[in-house]
Amino acid sequence: MKIRNNNPEAKMGILEHLGELRSRLIRCLVAIAVCSIIGWIFFHQILEFLLDPYCDTLGQRCTLRVDEPLEGLNTRFMVALYTGIGLSIPVLLWQAWQFVSPGLHKHEKRHGASFVLSGVLLFVVGCGLAFWTLPRALDFLIDIGGEDLLTEFRARAYISFIIKMMLAFGIGFEFPLFLILLLKLEILDYRTLRKQWRYAIVGIVILVAVITPSGDPISLLALAVPMYLFYEAAVFYGWMRARKLAKSSKELISK
Repeated sequence: MKIRNNNPEAKMGILEHLGELRSRLIRCLVAIAVCSIIGWIFFHQILEFLLDPYCDTLGQRCTLRVDEPLEGLNTRFMVALYTGIGLSIPVLLWQAWQFVSPGLHKHEKRHGASFVLSGVLLFVVGCGLAFWTLPRALDFLIDIGGEDLLTEFRARAYISFIIKMMLAFGIGFEFPLFLILLLKLEILDYRTLRKQWRYAIVGIVILVAVITPSGDPISLLALAVPMYLFYEAAVFYGWMRARKLAKSSKELISK
């Protein structure tokens, strides 16, 4: 994290930073553990929700196969854990903000609530977009196999696929917040982002292909296009921020 010399609160040593990071990580883990309990309790309701894309795709009886004695238990643990991660997003974002805020300008430190609110909203929209694309992605993947193959997914494999897809989209939609934080910390410059837009397109496509479990073109486009639009929005934000800071500096000099 970049530290400004004119910010007394930001003058922390490496050990202090490591201690602060450790404290924030512990709080994040506690939040995930508590929220995972909620996922464990409401497992059946969550499972019914996750089955919707599968049932919509098959248009008939949709059941999940369990091949091993412990698979049901492991599946419930997995659902609880991923639910815990999803529900704890507000806490994770707040802890991330608290960790980087000492490196921000004084007037920027007031934006913590808007940062968390924006992050939660983007995460929910990303998960919703993933859920909307899932029936189409499943159609594509099932059609590739042909009609000779009987479609019946294993419980753990299917649920892992659905949840990882939703998390990939949700985390992918946090992309603009990540860029804006780097711009605020002056680790990145908007001029650099603007010049490297071609490399950004290639990098985004590669990243999306890696983080989405299906690898189908529908999911790839559904996530890659918004991420590039977010990239351009971050460039615009950086330009506006640079103008505002330049104007403030001129006003201070004139006084």
